[in-house]
Amino acid sequence: MSQSFRQPEILDIARREGRVTVERLAEHFGVTHQTVRRDLTELSDAGQLERVHGGAILPSGTMNIGYEDRRALNAGEKQVIAQACARAIPDNASVFLNIGTSTEAVARELLRHRDLMVVTNNINVANILAGNAQCQVIVAGGTLRRSDGGLVGSLTTQTIRQFKFDLAVIGCSALDQDGDILDFDIQEVGVSQTIIRQSRKTFLVADHSKIQRNAPARIASLAEIDVVFTDAELPGSLSAKCRDWSTDVVVALT
Repeated sequence: MSQSFRQPEILDIARREGRVTVERLAEHFGVTHQTVRRDLTELSDAGQLERVHGGAILPSGTMNIGYEDRRALNAGEKQVIAQACARAIPDNASVFLNIGTSTEAVARELLRHRDLMVVTNNINVANILAGNAQCQVIVAGGTLRRSDGGLVGSLTTQTIRQFKFDLAVIGCSALDQDGDILDFDIQEVGVSQTIIRQSRKTFLVADHSKIQRNAPARIASLAEIDVVFTDAELPGSLSAKCRDWSTDVVVALT
């Protein structure tokens, strides 16, 4: 197996297990320890892994934290962001809400909205909005991700393509200085890209911690987003990019 095929699989194993060892990888691929060490060194030099004795681990910021931990993280900030976002969503609108604890917070703020049609690939969002009798809820099909109630895969994207939404509300795992919106799950990235294409307007909800994190998969640029709802001013260079791109930034204060 060539290096170009081994290295992506090494990263997949590391993301599943948190670390890889030279011995296990050599056995898995049927190559020498020296060959594996060379792969790990190259992945380390590229910033995708961090070498440790006997193998490598994911560098800080490239592995998502558990769902319940994410739900509790910056819960107050997510609530005020969600309130600001919900105020920008009119009654009688078609809306997509994707996977994430921030979009779930937005769903809770939509419980008093009237005549909404909400499509979601988030089982938790659907359960929240079941409490609003004035909201029609449509759940996109797909493969259930038990860790967070998300639905992903080709069936999900096929469902989304049947709609043209007035607006979409999406979350993310990270936001870098170049203005790229990032995530950990490749399947989820494909769904989010489809959501953006099928929406007349797209809102991003992201608390300040997302700017301090990193993730390996790119969803889109903030240039493709109409409004960013956050709880802190963006760094100067990123704020300037948003002005150039005509991307509005709404800072919701606690």
